[in-house]
Amino acid sequence: MNFKNIHIGNLIEKKAAEKEIEISRICKFIGCTEDQVSEMYQIRSLDTELLLRWSKLLEYDFFRLYTQHMILYAPPASDENKSALNRSSSLPVFRKNIYTKEIIDFILELITMGEKTIPEIIQQYRIPRATIYKWISKYHKKS
Repeated sequence: MNFKNIHIGNLIEKKAAEKEIEISRICKFIGCTEDQVSEMYQIRSLDTELLLRWSKLLEYDFFRLYTQHMILYAPPASDENKSALNRSSSLPVFRKNIYTKEIIDFILELITMGEKTIPEIIQQYRIPRATIYKWISKYHKKS
């Protein structure tokens, strides 16, 4: 999975095909026509309310794809922003990053194939050293 360039319409179309959901059910649940569903499959991004409906219908958290993008590609917070994070907020604060099996496999593949070193991964993706070594010991396939 390429978390850098997310084309949500294509991914929704693939999941709908996997689940074998009839177009009439999709139209009824989403509240649109068949032509509109076809258009959504071609769109790179969708309104969050619409994406939430698709997530419920297909029983798949499409928002998690964007979370993984943020984990891998968002720049680290500056010192100024870090101090702002310590102030109270009306929004929920998430303490940990959520690493899916796909992310772990992606990182381990980079290491195994020699595309990146562990220090490069730590710097680029801001994954703690201890976390990477835990993944290696737990998930690395032994030859």
